[in-house]
Amino acid sequence: MRATGASAAFPYAHVPPRRAFRTLRGCRRDRGARRGRRGAMFAELNELLNASPQRPEKGTFTLLRDTRTDGSFLVHHFLSFYLRAGCKVCFVALLQSFSHYNIVAQKLGVSLTAAKERGQLVFLEGLGSCLDVLFGEEQQQQEQAGQPHPLRFISDGASDLRGLFEFVQTSLAPAAGDAWPGRALLLDDLGVLLSLGASPVAVLDFVHYCRVAVCSRLQGNIVALARGGDDSEDEENELLVTSLCHHSDLILWAEGLATGFCKDVHGQLKIIRRASLQPGGQPDVLQIYQYKIQDKNVTFFARGLSAAVL
Repeated sequence: MRATGASAAFPYAHVPPRRAFRTLRGCRRDRGARRGRRGAMFAELNELLNASPQRPEKGTFTLLRDTRTDGSFLVHHFLSFYLRAGCKVCFVALLQSFSHYNIVAQKLGVSLTAAKERGQLVFLEGLGSCLDVLFGEEQQQQEQAGQPHPLRFISDGASDLRGLFEFVQTSLAPAAGDAWPGRALLLDDLGVLLSLGASPVAVLDFVHYCRVAVCSRLQGNIVALARGGDDSEDEENELLVTSLCHHSDLILWAEGLATGFCKDVHGQLKIIRRASLQPGGQPDVLQIYQYKIQDKNVTFFARGLSAAVL
């Protein structure tokens, strides 16, 4: 029976005023919680990838790359994703400071400071570590304690990333009473290692050993960012990116628009699922979406279907 009059204007007219207020307040709280969950991560990207923090995949290597745009928003997404999934995370951050990542993570509903304090996040800040290695203070202290510095190759003049691999291996190694349901390694970004003096072969060897240790043995996941496009003049970086593409299970490729800057469309994202690596040799699956970056979210839509266009 259709409500009329006061009951139609106020659906809780049959409820006592105090109970009605509590009911409405509870509905607002539920809606706020749902909005908070949607804003905590890029929910639309999770839907496109068929991913959920409640059931993260295991043993996958995901390559993030960008061309004519900044694909860092993908790094922030996966960082918050794996922390919310309850995984032990090792983050080798070579591009930005801890405070930068923490500020963005807080917008996504995650505190990196709290994650470090509870032992869930192991963070290597490459910007500060490079200076420590060059001046030698922290490096000498770690070597005296029997712990080689992860970036010692900078001062050694050799293209050997064994110290960095040992840091990753130690950070994600299972310990007694360890209750973390999974492991994840994030690398942002691999091209910086080339700028610090490592050769492409050394970086590829490092990634290979990390895949064996994290993806195969621990059944964890690796997410690595490597910048560069088809028009790049850096041959070493292009060799690195091309080689990584051949060994990736999933590639997320952010590209700037060929037509230039647009206020309502910030770029396009190619999602390449490497089905050819699976038994049976099926063709790779390619999906292309356009996106717009907002303050606390990223919206995705099919090409030409932006709300501004429609």
